Amino acid sequence: MSTAALALTDSATMLRRNLKRMVRYPSMTLTLIGMPVVFLLLFVYVFGGTLGAGIGGPSGGRAEYVDYVTPAILLMTITSAVQGTSVSVAMDMTEGIVDRFRTMSIARTSVLTGHVVGSVVQTVLAITAVLGVALLVGFRPSAGVGGWFLLAGVLVLMSFALVWLAVALGLASGTVEGASNVGLPLVLLPFLGSGFVPTDSMPTALRWFAEYQPFTPLTETLRGLLMGTPVGNNGVLALGWGLLIALVGYLWSKKLFNRESTR
Repeated sequence: MSTAALALTDSATMLRRNLKRMVRYPSMTLTLIGMPVVFLLLFVYVFGGTLGAGIGGPSGGRAEYVDYVTPAILLMTITSAVQGTSVSVAMDMTEGIVDRFRTMSIARTSVLTGHVVGSVVQTVLAITAVLGVALLVGFRPSAGVGGWFLLAGVLVLMSFALVWLAVALGLASGTVEGASNVGLPLVLLPFLGSGFVPTDSMPTALRWFAEYQPFTPLTETLRGLLMGTPVGNNGVLALGWGLLIALVGYLWSKKLFNRESTR
C-alpha cells in the first residue's frame, strides 16, 4: 500500500476509536447539546418578548426573536462542541496513549485526524439536535433547497476550522484542567457580535469589536441563508475567516504535535 493509503487507513482506525468513545460516554454529547438548548429556551421565553419587540419586524415579540437568535445558538453549539475536543486531546496527551501510538507503525497524522473528524461528526449531530429544538419552539426558516445546502456547508466548514483550533489549544494547554478552560472565549464570542442583539445598539467601542470579529459575518451569513435574505459581503468574510482559522489551527496543531513527538 502507498503511504497515502496507509495514512488513510490509520486515520479511519483512529476515527473509529473516537466514535466508540463518543458512544460509550454519551454524557459528553448530551452536555454539549444541553447548554445551547438551555440558552435557546432562556433567550426565547425569558428575554424574547422584549428583545423581539425591539428588533421589530412583521410580527415582533417572541416569534420574531426566535428567528433572529437561532443562528447564534447554532454557532454556540459549535463552540461548545469543540471545547470538548480540547479536553479529549489533552487527555490523550497526558494519559500516555499517544506515547503508545508513537511506538506503533502508524501514520503520525492519523492521531489528530481521528480527533478532528470524530469531533466534526459529533458537532454535526449536536447542531441537528439543537435545530430540531429550535423548530419545536417556533423557529420558522424560509430557506430553499439551495440555501439549506449552503447552510450545511458553512456549518461544516466552521466546525472543521474551530475543531482544528481546539486541537491546537488542547495540545498547548498541557493539562486536562487547562484544556477545559482554554476554549471559553470561543463560547463567549457569539455574545459579543450580532447573534443576540443588533450591533448598532451597542456602545461605540463594543460595536467596533462586534462588527469586525469573525462571528458577526458568520452569524449574518447563517441568518441570511436560513431566512432567505441577501447575505452580501458577509458570505465572503465568513468563508475567509473559516479558511484562515482552519489553516492556523492545522499548522499550530502540527507544530505542537511534532514538537511533543521529538521529546
